[in-house]
Amino acid sequence: MINWISVASENEIEAIKERSNEIPCVIFKHSTRCPISSIAKLRLEDNWDFNNNEMEAYFLDLIRYRSVSNYIADTFDVHHESPQILLIKNGDCTYESSHLDITVDELKEVYSTS
Repeated sequence: MINWISVASENEIEAIKERSNEIPCVIFKHSTRCPISSIAKLRLEDNWDFNNNEMEAYFLDLIRYRSVSNYIADTFDVHHESPQILLIKNGDCTYESSHLDITVDELKEVYSTS
């Protein structure tokens, strides 16, 4: 089960960057209006088997907090997509994926090699 931590501000993105120096963090950017985003979220939740000391999972409602989503794109130098997942380690985005390419298996592969 994913222990989602909600994100609602640019300051929280900066805190995630800092936190990623201690533990890898993922940010899931979710559109509450998009069925593909809902499918990606459900697939993550159904297959998540990272424990809380391996990775922290952050959730952004990008419809409600669009400026924070734009800040994420600028901060981590990624193209904005929805849905989108970013793996943050040591303050940098080491992996990003979008739409139905978002899978726990892919995260595990990247997690274990980076």
